[in-house]
Amino acid sequence: MSTVAEIKRAIEQLSPQERCELEALLHPWPDDDWDRQMQADAEPGGKLHEMMSASRKNAQAGKLRDFPPRELTRKGS
Repeated sequence: MSTVAEIKRAIEQLSPQERCELEALLHPWPDDDWDRQMQADAEPGGKLHEMMSASRKNAQAGKLRDFPPRELTRKGS
């Protein structure tokens, strides 16, 4: 692998887990304030927790909808 283009093509072939491993290798710094705030918001009682819980319940109940709605994406097709 000798060019950036080849590296980019190889990265596109990685699994999600492999991409995470590559990201950790390329960006080894610890979490910053933003990362810690996002983690706290995702915990029970955090700003995002209620929204994430509602989304999971809707998914389990089969109430998810496409976004954008399919009828909007089909215009002009």
